[in-house]
Amino acid sequence: MSKNTFLVTGASDGIGAVYADRLARRGNNLVLVARRAEKLAALAERLQKDHGVTVEVLPADLGAAEGLVSVEARLREDAAITGLVNNAGIAGEGMIIELDPTYVTGMINLNILAVTRLAAAIAPRLAAAGHGTIINITSVTALMPAAFTAVYPATKAFVLAFTEALQAQLSPLGVRVQGVLPGITRTAIWEEEKLQTIPASMVMDVEEMVDAALAGLDLGEVLTVPALPEMADLQTFLAARDALRPNLSLAHAAVRYGLNVK
Repeated sequence: MSKNTFLVTGASDGIGAVYADRLARRGNNLVLVARRAEKLAALAERLQKDHGVTVEVLPADLGAAEGLVSVEARLREDAAITGLVNNAGIAGEGMIIELDPTYVTGMINLNILAVTRLAAAIAPRLAAAGHGTIINITSVTALMPAAFTAVYPATKAFVLAFTEALQAQLSPLGVRVQGVLPGITRTAIWEEEKLQTIPASMVMDVEEMVDAALAGLDLGEVLTVPALPEMADLQTFLAARDALRPNLSLAHAAVRYGLNVK
């Protein structure tokens, strides 16, 4: 990568903080977004010292209207920002029969609404310039919703579909779009006690996950699943899905429904 400026959301720790470090190592300037200003400031100081890049802190709660609007405005107006890492998100809503409406509304606002609006804020500039990068962090749960909770995988399925649509629209205009689908990653989103109940072979360290994701970006992958041994397996899945397309919208219902339509 040449020297650019990336805005990274959810940058105070976990995946976002590692992305900030790795992008700074590559010589990129940064704008770091998260709620916790003190943690952002400490990270910014370290990255500037270690990598000699410019790092700006932009404290904002993307789950709140005013925070989202402020970051949208920055992406829309600051021509120096040529990359976005849409990482901020939350999980852990529990069973649908015990759902907390306030919590799940916050999850949808952060995992879906913020991702959509931030990408939409930067996309026109990048398309007009003919270059730039949008990275959306989704999840392998988008591919296996029945194996997890109800709402979180649905939000990540949205991000997956949104990313593929962005790629279709923006790549012809010179903008790179990547969706990253981590599996279980050792971050604060997983309580350590819960991680102890999961086989170690299923838990990836966050540094390795981000390094793999950036390697996938370098390889030109649109969708990167860091743990997936064979990319051909994902391509087979996508091809099977695409094979449905010619028959998804027809003039008549399928014969199996017994409607006797002529």
